[in-house]
Amino acid sequence: MLAAHLDPLAASLFSLIAIASMLLSFVMLGSRWLKNYMYAFGIQSWLIALLSALVGYYGHYPELYLVAIFTLLFRGLLLPYLVMRILQRLHVERELHLILRPSASLVAGAACALFALLVASRVSAAIGLTQNIVVLALMVMLTMKLVGFLMLSVRHEAVSQILGLLLLENGIFLGSQILIPGMPLLIELVILFDLLVAVACFGVLVRYLMTHVGSTSSLDLKRLVG
Repeated sequence: MLAAHLDPLAASLFSLIAIASMLLSFVMLGSRWLKNYMYAFGIQSWLIALLSALVGYYGHYPELYLVAIFTLLFRGLLLPYLVMRILQRLHVERELHLILRPSASLVAGAACALFALLVASRVSAAIGLTQNIVVLALMVMLTMKLVGFLMLSVRHEAVSQILGLLLLENGIFLGSQILIPGMPLLIELVILFDLLVAVACFGVLVRYLMTHVGSTSSLDLKRLVG
């Protein structure tokens, strides 16, 4: 495993990018403004692209340079552009239906991070890899996944749920880049294109909600039950 054999400088760079990515997920969780979600996701995707390039450099995986380029183009530019277009067409600016207030959501997110740290420590000890970067990568991956699930649970705007799914997938992708960077290139590219399909399908669903229900809240999907 590359993460177990990194020099201090590389480990510090990986840790900095991972922590910054995790903090951006809390920016998404603690805001009600949909554009803030989008900006945080875009910056997070740029950081993951940078991480892919650094893993390719330090681990001698030249295919990861291509992954970094596609990540920057698709996750960091194209996906935010598509979601921003959806926001502009629908004239939706903020989340209106909340189960938890942003402050309470941040507390729940902190509890998720603590749980992820405990799980990551146990898992790394069980597999005999107790290096800080391994524990951190597992913790950040689990935290971002849990925060993504939390956004899906406590946010009801369809666009918020799109970003919750994208955040969840970003967590998996970030962890895989550090822990298993030798994953086949084809699988990485298929995941990127799957995200485009997912966003396109959500775009169609949002337009349908707005046209036939007059709202973009997923709560109104109950009206479509026959």
